[in-house]
Amino acid sequence: MNQQLKAVLLTVLTLSCFVIALVELSGVSSTALFNKYGVGKSSSSGPVPNQEMEREKQIAAMPKTIIYFYDTKHSFGEIKEGDVVKYAYRFKNTGPNPLMISRVDVTCGCTVPSFSKEPIQPGGEGEIMIQYNSAHHPGHQEKNVLVHSNAQEEAISISFDAEVKDK
Repeated sequence: MNQQLKAVLLTVLTLSCFVIALVELSGVSSTALFNKYGVGKSSSSGPVPNQEMEREKQIAAMPKTIIYFYDTKHSFGEIKEGDVVKYAYRFKNTGPNPLMISRVDVTCGCTVPSFSKEPIQPGGEGEIMIQYNSAHHPGHQEKNVLVHSNAQEEAISISFDAEVKDK
């Protein structure tokens, strides 16, 4: 190869590596190679996506049961913009088999769910805690949360609303 071609190829390679490094470090891409394979993450930071997918498959294969939510809609009423509010949606396993929540999907980053990953035995109760951050969300807000489990109804919608007033 001639000298100019080598220089061009080396420049292209260097720039490509630089762009990839920028994308990885900025976190712009949620499917970037480092994020996808968990490079640089400690094992204590939670399950990697493949483990979560495997857990969901195992839960979907479990015997079906029945989940009963005491309420599926909550109103926080009037709150100030920037307030962080919480509510626990209580439920009961009224079916014959253990109940497992596989995941809880939210519609925006302002809503954070938390739930036990342990099985809830027949007759047992549990809760899904929802935390809502009203910062930058003025006006009437309605949010839906989708609960996935091994219940006969595999996905159940719970929701909340709030009237967010300016500071």
